[in-house]
Formats: sequence, structure tokens, C-alpha cells
Amino acid sequence: MKKILIIEDDPYHARLMIKLLERAGYEVLHEAEGESGLKLALSEKPDLILLDMGLPDLDGQTAAGLIKGSTFLSETAVIAVTAWPKDTASKIAQAYGCDGYISKPIKARHFAAEVAKYLP
Repeated sequence: MKKILIIEDDPYHARLMIKLLERAGYEVLHEAEGESGLKLALSEKPDLILLDMGLPDLDGQTAAGLIKGSTFLSETAVIAVTAWPKDTASKIAQAYGCDGYISKPIKARHFAAEVAKYLP
């Protein structure tokens, strides 16, 4: 079973993503802050990390850089989840080493399939 870590501070978005991914058969972990999300990623080594770019304690760009800079997590796919406009999201995701991005609000009907295309 593939393991996905969601680092998202908005309770509504987090619950929705968790529900959709669990329904699709994934093991889902969640943290609401960047620092605790990084600690969980290092202890659990998920197959994929869905990373909100607007976290309260550590911005998503810094978190993405720390994840991709970690030898232990360097091969883990990091997907930015953001409400930024598509052009901005694409540029930021690429600049910070993310493997892609998913726009908010997420489309519930297609979310699990969109996430699946980033899994190894």
C-alpha cells in the first residue's frame, strides 16, 4: 500500500484529501505544520508528499527545499498543493524542486487519479 503524507494546515482541505485518498486505497498521514510534517516524513518515509505552500510555521517553499535536500527523502515525490494561479504555481513548484503541483480547490472527482500519476 502506497503511503502519502499530507502537510496541510487548512482542516477542510486536509479532511477532504484524506477522505478521497483513503477511499482510493492509500495509507494517509497528515500534519498541519511544516516542521512536524518534516519530522513525520523523516520517520515514515512516505512514497509521496502533498505539500501546502502556505503553512503557518514554515513556508512551503522552504519545506520543499529541505525535503529535496535530504538524502533520505530526495527520491520522494513532492507535490505542491496551492491556490496560486497556474503559471505561478508551475514556476514555484519547479523552482523549489517539487515534482508537480495540484491546484486548489481540488477537484474531488479527479483528485486520487491526479495524485496517482506522481506515485512511483
